[in-house]
Amino acid sequence: MAAMSGKTLYDKIWDEHLVAADANGEAILYIDLHLIHEVTTPQAFAGLKAAGRRVRRPDRTLAVADHNVPTEGQSFGIAAVADEEARLQLQTLERNVAEQGIEFFPMGDARNGIVHVVGPEQGRTQPGMTIVCGDSHTSTHGAFGALAQGIGTSEVEHVLATQTLRQMKSKNMRVRFEGTPAPGVGPKDFALALIGQIGTAGGTGHVIEYAGEAVSALSMEGRMTLCNLTIEAGARAGLIAPDETTFAYLRGRPATPKGGAWEMALPYWKSFFSDSDARFDREVTIDVASIAPTVTWGTSPEEVIAVDGRTPDPADFEPAKAAQIRRALDYMGLAPGQPIQEARIDRVFIGSCTNSRIEDLRAAAEILAKALEKGRKVAPHVRAMVTPGSGLVKLLAEDEGLDEIFRAAGFDWREPGCSMCLGMNPDRLAPGERCASTSNRNFEGRQGRGGRTHLMSPPMAAAAAIAGHIADVRDFL
Repeated sequence: MAAMSGKTLYDKIWDEHLVAADANGEAILYIDLHLIHEVTTPQAFAGLKAAGRRVRRPDRTLAVADHNVPTEGQSFGIAAVADEEARLQLQTLERNVAEQGIEFFPMGDARNGIVHVVGPEQGRTQPGMTIVCGDSHTSTHGAFGALAQGIGTSEVEHVLATQTLRQMKSKNMRVRFEGTPAPGVGPKDFALALIGQIGTAGGTGHVIEYAGEAVSALSMEGRMTLCNLTIEAGARAGLIAPDETTFAYLRGRPATPKGGAWEMALPYWKSFFSDSDARFDREVTIDVASIAPTVTWGTSPEEVIAVDGRTPDPADFEPAKAAQIRRALDYMGLAPGQPIQEARIDRVFIGSCTNSRIEDLRAAAEILAKALEKGRKVAPHVRAMVTPGSGLVKLLAEDEGLDEIFRAAGFDWREPGCSMCLGMNPDRLAPGERCASTSNRNFEGRQGRGGRTHLMSPPMAAAAAIAGHIADVRDFL
């Protein structure tokens, strides 16, 4: 009889949280942390109320206000929200969490911000956990070795009522990033290069574990960026095994174990790694030395190009693919074979759950500081804005003087929130406007109806703001 192979990190977390499974493979998983916000909870709470149920574990639930909040005037509270529907969603969340005794950071609270920034910042995100949220980019929390996934509104209600989630187990996939990146290349480029290689359906049906020396070398902020974009590769979740970098980030945060409890938690956290003989259903290896600063040219995260490259020519592809490329080029206002650096931009957005942490702001500010030394600022025709991921990120950035660099360069320094990532609040693109964005999706109309989005890293976005067109950050280093 053949010896059983070892377990992957995903297998271990799954087995640890498995409550029951039926003959068809559908399982019930216990959920350690449920993150909620104003957009995907009103119907879920209404369903609970109609059924006469209460939230099963309010202590395992954390609420923030992020998607609909304006990024100006937050000190005025909900009165600052001009949109009637958005205001109602925020008021409904406040009422529901008060009735259910759920911890809530309202708009204007320094601890509030984008849900996927706040969870790790507060130490609520920990290794080996199962984490869900009614938001697709919940995969961000996988950077800590947690199984984190986005869920729908009906599932939000199910978790609120039972603290469990019904689902089928995914396959295992491992992506290794090996080697040392060149200057100007970071985790956003890793992720875009991967999606460009395997496509937006490349990870479908899988949970991706990221490994390799280039991943081990990343900070927690960098790992969160990588895991955040996992969903854009079609996977259910992304994971990175916890290590000393993880533990150093978590130590001393408000919700992490203290004293003797910390010493007890560490051995448990350290048990979450893939065994050397664990079997993966699919493996991909990428040498990061081969990755250049990367941008999207089209209307899908897989439509990527090196910053020194040209847009594809539909004539080089078979008819179905050619039609897809032609449509994307037409929407984006680009010509076949055009150098991507010729794309003139109107807006720059630095923020979102992908790239709004302190390290992201530092990286962008470093490029702007170099430009200021040479007397250069944001190009006159460009409107640029930066939205910190939380009130605490904003305060830290201001303490370090980063806000002064952004302002001196010509950026709007905003308040926390999802902002221009998704066009659900006042920060939107006008039809035809082209944006260099550090967010995660470039679909048609994602940042505003008719808006054109190019995804890139914070340093690349800063370089584009100065140049007035998509630019190679390596020219600014």
